[in-house]
Amino acid sequence: MRQIGVVLGALAFLAICWWAFSPKRKKRFEEDAKLPFADEPESIEEDAEKGDSRSGDKDGAKQEQGHEK
Repeated sequence: MRQIGVVLGALAFLAICWWAFSPKRKKRFEEDAKLPFADEPESIEEDAEKGDSRSGDKDGAKQEQGHEK
């Protein structure tokens, strides 16, 4: 029974590897890999704009807190 499990596990592993590295799916996986970065330029610009306007407030708030103590 243990040998059958090992053989089935090995076959499942090989099947998954074949599916994942198949040339037909390469383009789809490359596109999917870029999805987390699809909106990055917009978010970086927004963060930079927000960071510039907020950085003075944060620094000022920290300085004020330091003076209060």
